[in-house]
Amino acid sequence: MSFNGNEDEFYWNEHQWEAHLNELENRSEQLRKFINPDPIGNMPRWMILLQENLDEGDAVEAFIEEELLLDEAYFPDDEDDWDEDEDFEDDDLFFSSDDFRFLDDEELDEDFEDFEEGEEWKSFSSDFTYSNYGSILDLQVYNDAYDLAVDALKWAESVPRKEQNKQLHEYVGNILKISAKLAGGYYFGFDQDYLGGNIAYNKKALFYANDALKILQKQKGKPAIPSAIYNEFHSRLFEIRNDIGVYIQELRDYFRYGLG
Repeated sequence: MSFNGNEDEFYWNEHQWEAHLNELENRSEQLRKFINPDPIGNMPRWMILLQENLDEGDAVEAFIEEELLLDEAYFPDDEDDWDEDEDFEDDDLFFSSDDFRFLDDEELDEDFEDFEEGEEWKSFSSDFTYSNYGSILDLQVYNDAYDLAVDALKWAESVPRKEQNKQLHEYVGNILKISAKLAGGYYFGFDQDYLGGNIAYNKKALFYANDALKILQKQKGKPAIPSAIYNEFHSRLFEIRNDIGVYIQELRDYFRYGLG
């Protein structure tokens, strides 16, 4: 817990948010199974998205949107509702399908014309990346993770089914979850009261990056992943993992010193 100014004002820290988000994830497991058209679980979600004739980029975006919606993160209506011994009231759905959407270049140009007044223009400046005015598309570690997810899907599609195994499916799924958790953290925002949740989400991204590295290392030398592809994936994933660690530390400094 972090206090701000006086002992009556406090913010949940990353550990309190983490416990809350873990509880919400457990609640959403049944919903995940309900929407999955493969009840036995033999086919991973990303493979189903690709079979729906989505290209790799669209499949990554669809996966991220689904993850954000299924996380079901709720918040109190009023800051006065914060209490150390109270859970969050399930009143406001933080993420909705309209809140998270990628804009193409044409839409961005149109929106920019409408941003001549007010502070919305800040979303187009990398100077405001670590703020509620920023855009996740200015967050380099997210862009790197997103690009890796697209390339991982392209590679997975090229692997013959007989050479695919559970570890390969888990590897690709973890790569996709890195982007989803980075996005989830970013859309928590950078205000002090939600910054702990931002950090907690990015810690989940770090977990999936580490787990993906472990799985990848176990696949070294397998026919499905030639050495050149293995080396490229390992190098990129290793750098993304390190960048997430640095990003988390920067967010912790924001929280510790009240910069959010």
